[in-house]
Amino acid sequence: MKIKYHLEKCDSKTKARLGKIETNYGTVETPMFMPVGTRATVKGLTPEQVKDCGAGIILSNTYHLWLRPGENVVALSGGLHQFMNYDGPILTDSGGFQVFSLAKNKEKDITEEGVHFKSHIDGKDLFLTPEKSIEIQNKLDSDIAMMFDECPPASASHEYLKNSVERTLRWAKRGKAVHNNENQSIFGIVQGGAHQDLRKFSAIETVKLDFDGYSIGGVANDGESKEDMYKAIDYSIPYLPENKVRYLMGIGDPIDIIEGVIRGVDIFDCVLPTRIARHGQAFTHTGKINLNNAKYIEDFTPVDEECDCYTCKNYTRGYIRHLISTKESLGGTLLSIHNIRFLIKLTEELREAIKEDRVLEYREQFINKYKKTTKD
Repeated sequence: MKIKYHLEKCDSKTKARLGKIETNYGTVETPMFMPVGTRATVKGLTPEQVKDCGAGIILSNTYHLWLRPGENVVALSGGLHQFMNYDGPILTDSGGFQVFSLAKNKEKDITEEGVHFKSHIDGKDLFLTPEKSIEIQNKLDSDIAMMFDECPPASASHEYLKNSVERTLRWAKRGKAVHNNENQSIFGIVQGGAHQDLRKFSAIETVKLDFDGYSIGGVANDGESKEDMYKAIDYSIPYLPENKVRYLMGIGDPIDIIEGVIRGVDIFDCVLPTRIARHGQAFTHTGKINLNNAKYIEDFTPVDEECDCYTCKNYTRGYIRHLISTKESLGGTLLSIHNIRFLIKLTEELREAIKEDRVLEYREQFINKYKKTTKD
C-alpha cells in the first residue's frame, strides 16, 4: 500500500506538527529523524542495531545502488528490504543530489532530457533521466521514491534557479508518468533557493501534481547560510497540504531539526551522525564533543549522561577514545549508535513537547544547554 499520513495535533504557538505515517511495515510517528543507509547499510551498523536506536524509516541512495550492485541485482534478491534485511520502511532518494555533488561541473551536462556525467568510481559516462531514476527505484522496491530534481548550488542566480525550478517540475511530471509500483509512494521536491517567489511557485506547481508527500530540497548545499535554509522552509511550507508528509532533505544538525519542526517539517535525514562518529565526534546535550582530544583519555563517564543508547549504557568516553585513536572500527560503530539515537530521541522529545504545547520552551532549554560546551 502507499503511505498514509495522519495529522494528530499542532503546537498552539508554532507550526510544529504531531503525526503518524502508516506504511507497509507498521505505523511510525513524526517528527522523525531517518538514518541514512547510503549503500543499503547504515554505515557500521547492523539492521538490528539501527532498529534498537528507535529508527522507523531509513534512507538508501538510488545513485550508489544503481552503480553497485545494480538495481537488477537488488530486484533479484527480492527488493531492498530483503537485500539488506531491514523490516522497516525505506525511502530512496532520486540520485539527483549525488549527480550534482559528486560530478565536477566540467564533467556533467544538464539537458532537458536528463544529465550526462561521469561515474565517481571509474569515470564511466553515465546518463540519468527522470524516467531512469524512477525505473531504478521501482526495482529497488522502496516504500517511498523521490522525483529526480536539479540541485543547483546556493550561489546560483535567480534567473538560473527559475529555469532550474521549471525544469524540475517538467522532470517531476515525466517521472510520475512512468511510475508503476502500486505499493510505492512518490514524493515531489520543492526547489527555489532562498527566493520567496520561486519557492512559492515551485510548491504550488508541485502540489498540483498530487504526490503522496512533499520534500523541501536545496537546503543542504555547500555555502548556504542557516538564514537562507530557514527562509527556504518558511517560503515553502505555507503551500504544502496539511494532509501530506513534509520532508526536509539532508538536515541532521540538532538545532536545525528543532527549527525545522517549529516551521512545520515532519521528517529529516542526514549522513552527519555516522560521518562525524567515524571521526570521533559525538552529539551530547551540552554540545558536540571530539573524543580525539587527550582530555578524554581518563574520562570514564558515558558519552552523554542523559542518553539511553546502548553505547552510553555500556561504554565510556575513555574507552571509545582508545578505539578511535587506535583506528578500531568498533569506535565508529559505538559513536554511530549514540549519534543516531541522540537525534531520534531529540525527535521523540519534540513529539512530547508538541503534545504539551511547549515547543518554544523546549527549543530555548535545548539551545541554552547545547551551547554551554566550549569547542573541543
